Amino acid sequence: MQFFVLVARHGSLAAAARAVDLTPPAATKRLAALESRLGVRLLNRTTRSLSLTSEGETYLQHATRILAEIKEMEDVVSQGRATPRGLLRVNATLGFGRTTIAPLVSAFALRYPEVELQMEVTDRPIDLVESGFDLAIRFGTLPDKRLNARRIMSNRRFLCASPTYLERHGVPASLADLARHRCIIHRQNDDAYGIWRFLHQDDTEVVKVHGMLSSNDGDIVLGWALDGHGILVRSEWDLAKYLDSGRLRIVLPEFILPAADLYVYYPSQRNQTIRARAFIDFLVEHFQAPQARPLAAT
Repeated sequence: MQFFVLVARHGSLAAAARAVDLTPPAATKRLAALESRLGVRLLNRTTRSLSLTSEGETYLQHATRILAEIKEMEDVVSQGRATPRGLLRVNATLGFGRTTIAPLVSAFALRYPEVELQMEVTDRPIDLVESGFDLAIRFGTLPDKRLNARRIMSNRRFLCASPTYLERHGVPASLADLARHRCIIHRQNDDAYGIWRFLHQDDTEVVKVHGMLSSNDGDIVLGWALDGHGILVRSEWDLAKYLDSGRLRIVLPEFILPAADLYVYYPSQRNQTIRARAFIDFLVEHFQAPQARPLAAT
């Protein structure tokens, strides 16, 4: 059942084989044995595609439910044990996952060596239930109301620019001034292009900005701001060291941007495993420590 669920999730027999360390011929043989035992074909396969038959859809639905019940049973039985153990699947954003979460996973693995931890980084938010992840670490709130969330770090956002840019083009004194400035645009998911929203004295103000440079990668746009190409919206987590060194300056600090707080999302609190709770507590312990807070309150 676990193997078939992996095949359906990945949409590829070869990818499922890699996930469980099987050779492609062994994976094909395992699927053939399953179909032979059931007396039905579960998958339609061509050289380029793979799809579920109606019997495969039914098998997947029941297998997913049964495996979840087995996992819940094992977790309930093992709750009394002090040491977290078993498989934990974690999703995180690309850059932040690589630079910050991955070292924390390493530290967590040293503390809890009996936890098998699989980490995957993706650009866009994923469906935790469909993808089989236990939790996801993301900046900002997610629209999926089926998920539970715990905030693990506050993270304000600011307008910033390099001293070089501000000396050359001047410091904006109002939001209206942004129209004549070069702005660097970070394209994120389905956000409207070049639309910045601010809160000022309980009023919401929307500004359409323009610029010659844009990217969907946060590290790229930050590098362009450091090179003096324009004004950028960035979170305090990314800005802290550059503000301290003077390489970037905050502009229009009185206008508040929507925060990009860091959350950990998970499907169900009732059935949460001891290993998932231990990992979430570990993240909170790190990010709420004084040395983890990037900027003092201003």
